[in-house]
Amino acid sequence: MPREARPKLVVVHEQDQRPTGQPRAPTEPDLPPPIAPGGFSRLGQRGQIALGAAVLTGLATHGWHLFQYPLYLTDEGIYMQRAWSLVRQTELSPYSYDYDHAPGGWIQLAGWAFPLPNQFETFGNAINTGRFLMLLVHLGSVILLFEIVRRLTGGLLAASVSAFFYNVSPIAVYYQRQVLLDNLMMFWVLLSLYLLLGRDIRIRYALGAGTALGIALITKENAFFFVPALMYLLYRRAKGSTQRRFATSLWPLTTAIPVAGYVMYAVLKNELLPSGLDFSLNNPPADHVSLLYTLWWQLNRNQGSLLSPGGFLYTSWLPRDGVFLLLGLLAMSVSLYWGFKDRKRNLGFLVVGVMSASYAFYLVRGSVLLDFYIAPLVPLFAMSIGMVSDRLLRRLRPRLRIALPVAAGALLLLIPATGYLLTVNDQGHVAIADQYQPKLNLTRMQEQQVAWIRQHVPSNARIIMDDDLWSELHDVPPFYPYAHSHWNAAADPDVRDKLFGKRWQNIDYIVMSNKMRQSMEGNNGDGRENWMLTALKNSKLVWETGQGDIKLQIYRVG
Repeated sequence: MPREARPKLVVVHEQDQRPTGQPRAPTEPDLPPPIAPGGFSRLGQRGQIALGAAVLTGLATHGWHLFQYPLYLTDEGIYMQRAWSLVRQTELSPYSYDYDHAPGGWIQLAGWAFPLPNQFETFGNAINTGRFLMLLVHLGSVILLFEIVRRLTGGLLAASVSAFFYNVSPIAVYYQRQVLLDNLMMFWVLLSLYLLLGRDIRIRYALGAGTALGIALITKENAFFFVPALMYLLYRRAKGSTQRRFATSLWPLTTAIPVAGYVMYAVLKNELLPSGLDFSLNNPPADHVSLLYTLWWQLNRNQGSLLSPGGFLYTSWLPRDGVFLLLGLLAMSVSLYWGFKDRKRNLGFLVVGVMSASYAFYLVRGSVLLDFYIAPLVPLFAMSIGMVSDRLLRRLRPRLRIALPVAAGALLLLIPATGYLLTVNDQGHVAIADQYQPKLNLTRMQEQQVAWIRQHVPSNARIIMDDDLWSELHDVPPFYPYAHSHWNAAADPDVRDKLFGKRWQNIDYIVMSNKMRQSMEGNNGDGRENWMLTALKNSKLVWETGQGDIKLQIYRVG
């Protein structure tokens, strides 16, 4: 056979399924496959180094100063208080459980604390014990986020950039150290997303993904905003698969099982519906709490727009890390554009963009908003930034593709204005950022507050306080059984009417946490805290400490 007539050997690469030697289309670098084949390969040496570096970075940024910064907050105390009740009392709350949140989060906290050697005091106190779990959850989330982005892009650059922002962003460090249901919820959402991105959609992956999403929903209900994007991803991944019918039927079933268990709990306690099916917001049910009434009440709460002056966007989020939020918003918009422009080839951009936009809608919809509600948006923005950056840099030479992100990361760390590693202190000097500043031990002030109480306040004293000290005063001897938060003293009949009789004269001490007076006044729209505020006016300051804008006090009433 003549040499020219011999059939040419065609070599097909797994990455692009294109014969060797065929010219690459000029626009192909901008069009990654729906699920990058390279993302399904096992991590090579470079990948293992990149993932190991991401995990070690997360351990450093979130582990250093973990028990000293930030200040113990009210919600951390509430969640650990309810985990304590599960372990000590086998109840969902030491007070009347009113379905303000699904209990999955503090069930996990209780499951973490129960087998530890000293349970809630293993790491010093209950909130520290919860924070150590948050560190482990963050490291697990780093691995999931890294692998999710690698599977969606087929490369390590996007995964590394995403992990960098997820680990180092000041807004991430601040909120992800705290004992928050949002952090636990996002771990399960990321696990569900990871399982749906397997090489093929097998039944066990669909079962696992549905179960993870169901746990996320009963950890915190706002996981609902991620359901449409995950459902669409399942549909796209199962399309044409021999397992399609089983996967698409078992996924919603396993998602619904944890939620159904929560609803069944309310049914068995006759607390699903309000008495007489009365959902009037002006006439709360008096005889028993109701799951559906509480959901209706929460849906109708309103505190104005997120964009209003004085909101968390301007007072907390942008000052903590405006660079990350602006980059994330831009990357989310680009991901949505690319995703909807070509849904077939840009499935990853579409899913991550829709998940980000759905949760952003939740934040701006106008209901009640707390500052830590931004936490679930952090991993989604980080993924968007990593994926968009990777696609924009594809046309550059390999060395330049690596050099530019490294240089940008170094600038973020070293420019004091960003607050990533360095900052400008009150004296105008460059210093280590607050989250890594060893001299900034905020929680020590709360430890000093508890120590003063144990030395000077009798254990039978009737105390009004915030929830951040609750576990310390109820789980460590000497116990203070009559120490209750102002929230419960205002709303729980057993505390308000039976213990205090709604009379300020029955209060012995008021232990003030940072901004507690502001919370009491904000919770006093119907006058429910008037008697406690009156006690504050008739009290004497006996102890005080402070640092910066943080002030802690103890008042003796009468």
